[in-house]
Amino acid sequence: MAQLIKQAYLVSASADVAADGTGDVLIEGGRISAIAPFILDVPPETEVIDGRGQFLGPGLIDLYSQSGEPGNETRETLTSLRQAATAGGFTRVGLLPNTQPVADTVEAIAAIHQSNLKSSLAKTRLLPWAAITLGADGEQLTELAELADADALGFTDGLPMINQTILRRLLEYAQPLQKPIALYPCDPQLAGSGVAREGADALRLGLGGVSAIAETTALATLLECIAEFPALVHVMRVSTARSVELIRQAKSRDLPISASVAWHHLLFDTQDLAQYSPNLRHEPPLGTPADRQALIAGVQEGVIDAIAIDHSPYTYEEKTVAFHAAPPGASGLELALPILWQTFVANSDTAGNRWSPMQLWQSLSEGPAQCLGLDAGELAVGAPAELTLFDPRLSWEITPQTLKSLSENTPWLGKTIQGKVSRTWNSFLE
Repeated sequence: MAQLIKQAYLVSASADVAADGTGDVLIEGGRISAIAPFILDVPPETEVIDGRGQFLGPGLIDLYSQSGEPGNETRETLTSLRQAATAGGFTRVGLLPNTQPVADTVEAIAAIHQSNLKSSLAKTRLLPWAAITLGADGEQLTELAELADADALGFTDGLPMINQTILRRLLEYAQPLQKPIALYPCDPQLAGSGVAREGADALRLGLGGVSAIAETTALATLLECIAEFPALVHVMRVSTARSVELIRQAKSRDLPISASVAWHHLLFDTQDLAQYSPNLRHEPPLGTPADRQALIAGVQEGVIDAIAIDHSPYTYEEKTVAFHAAPPGASGLELALPILWQTFVANSDTAGNRWSPMQLWQSLSEGPAQCLGLDAGELAVGAPAELTLFDPRLSWEITPQTLKSLSENTPWLGKTIQGKVSRTWNSFLE
């Protein structure tokens, strides 16, 4: 059945969009067949969707998130992850390999691709990252070429790369494969057992500190290696002001890198840790206020190419512990778009932090696609219908019943937020 979305605000530079930014979009046979200020000629029995006051743009893409399946299905299954992602407007999600067992074989990659074909209302494709090393233990490279041929998204362990010899070999071997390598810059010895960014707030709250140099020394080493062996590297989980500067300098040298920040690092900093909420325990830890402002500016300037969700589900029992004992990470696929929208588009605290709808959307769609070497979804005539319709007016309470994810480890649990995805299209799964 054809579908006509009426008078939505179109997050697109298309010449067919009306002067006020609104327009109609007709979908036929899984593709966008028309975009115009008003569409009157439509096929019989077309489903008409009232888009007034809503924003329609390309489907969102998440660079890296985690599932519990296989091994920890009580945290999240592949099905619940896809449902949560669809509810949040994500049509593609990069799936980290840190499951049990680790996704380090062709069979594991094939199983994730196969899960996308299961009958489901979810409109999200899971794109599996393959582990760099066997068991993600950092000691022996996986069969990179075979995993690339099996259509792995790219390669990452999702963990710090400690063995520099392995890092060098990885960069050498991966060059001809033309697949992205996602690396998390962190020196575990410098990080130690800390749980909060080193500084006045960590000291005041009695939390073990992690120096910023745990990230920046590892990043500087990585950038020097890339200068010598220029493979396609994505720097994940950027969290410090100095890292933003190092990435800016590296890009000025035309190193083949991209970078992302996890969305919670744009919203919280060390001043938010006073309540010791275990859902604010992250790796890398939340930065200082200066770090957060530098990360926001980095996204605005394009030094940081994309915002990642890094969805990390845990059970209630796992997270209901003291701050220092909590596993790091929070869920977020269903919440990222509305909360980022309210923070940076609707209710920005200063004019300098105000983003346009296009800027936020690109950091969650086109930006991630470019980091991954993928074609982004398009709001254009002839393009596949891979779209997200978002209503910034809807208010809803975050409860275990309203979330699609099996896990509820989010600092917004029990709170009411504004903005909700009302519909997601993905012609690749229809």
